[in-house]
Amino acid sequence: MSTVKDLLGSKGDDVWAVAPTDTVKHALAELAAKDIGALLVMEEDVLVGIVSERDFVRAVANYGACKLDAPVDAYMTREVITVKPETYIIECMELMSTHHFRHLPVVKGGKVVGVISIGDVVREIIDDKESMIRSLENYIEGTGYPR
Repeated sequence: MSTVKDLLGSKGDDVWAVAPTDTVKHALAELAAKDIGALLVMEEDVLVGIVSERDFVRAVANYGACKLDAPVDAYMTREVITVKPETYIIECMELMSTHHFRHLPVVKGGKVVGVISIGDVVREIIDDKESMIRSLENYIEGTGYPR
């Protein structure tokens, strides 16, 4: 069963972040430039929030606008659920499904070491299942083993 550490090993550990005082316009530009759906909100090396495309869309839907010159902290989620590198991928899927979010920061020793998305998690689960199926087929067929 795969862990977050396994996933980060293949995906990479890039972390894209903005400061809480950065403008929404800056955050939107970063999301577009990096082709990502969420940014961590960091003060120095401390995770203080997360902001996603959905946060900005909800602001428009709920209030009729999202002020481009407003600070990111006006729209960010402050209570961020994180996982450790040792967390199993299936646990990440359960967290994301239960809480209805698509991005999970990965924290080790109080420091952010990566971010995983729901797409990353789904791909990893599919890869695990395909690997298990191949192993079972090899076992049933008696192939793939040294003779």
